[in-house]
Amino acid sequence: MRREEETQAALDRALAENRRLRAEVEQLKGALAGHSAPVPESASNDSVAVLCLPSASGIGEATAPADKGTKVAFFRSLFRGREDVYAERWRMKDGNWGYRPAGRKNWEAVLASKPEDRSKVDRQTRTLYPLTDEVIRLHLSGKKTVGIYPLLSDETCWLLAADFDKATWQEDALAFVATSKRFGLSAYLERSRSGNGGHVWIFFECPLPAALARKVGCAILTQTMEQRHHLGLDSYDRFFPNQDTMPKGGFGNLIALPLQWMPRQDGNSLFVDDSLRPYPDQWQLLASVRRVAAVRPGGHGL
Repeated sequence: MRREEETQAALDRALAENRRLRAEVEQLKGALAGHSAPVPESASNDSVAVLCLPSASGIGEATAPADKGTKVAFFRSLFRGREDVYAERWRMKDGNWGYRPAGRKNWEAVLASKPEDRSKVDRQTRTLYPLTDEVIRLHLSGKKTVGIYPLLSDETCWLLAADFDKATWQEDALAFVATSKRFGLSAYLERSRSGNGGHVWIFFECPLPAALARKVGCAILTQTMEQRHHLGLDSYDRFFPNQDTMPKGGFGNLIALPLQWMPRQDGNSLFVDDSLRPYPDQWQLLASVRRVAAVRPGGHGL
């Protein structure tokens, strides 16, 4: 009975979450009024049936940045998060890899504190390193692996990314992209570092309140689930940012930047088309990205 009760409880939670997201879809219709495309009511066709990502030939007119300096500047203009802090990938004592804010510990203050207070003292006394052109250059050349914190200090964000994993990540991520297109929003799919998941990126022309950006994502997710009933909440992992407001003492969740040099050699950390093939020229694809214009509820630009 215990297993049946646990299953029923999990089902009840999923149904409650679905009801909440449906309600947010209705609220979002007003927030997106005046956008170039209306929020769709429903669709009977399969989301993946229509090609939704740009084709390699379809981005031929985009002019890719020509030199390293221009590439770094363009990359930073697209993948924007906090600039006063960034995350770096590092190997932990147990041999596993993780991410942490890049910076320098104040060991004198940490060691002088009580063991139970050391984490707090570390956060209060460490010196954080800012995100610079050099950091991005090192990331693109494979000498660092860098992540950004998308939630800005004023609780806005320049982008929204949805993380998909599990066995069906490919179909589910493409379905999410297709729904985004019906919303009138351009979305782009990156195969993750491991190759076993994907990030769907949506970029904004100017920072949006994180709460609104996440409601957009929730609305897309809800519509996708309605059209693909086998898409469960377990195939969608999280949004970046995953918070509406800044957590006390933290930065919100981080997302690893794409185009990591080592994974690229295996076809990962790259943007892919509808057939999940990496674009031959990643920079040309990025140069073709259409950013979402923010619109006030009455249809006036921000």
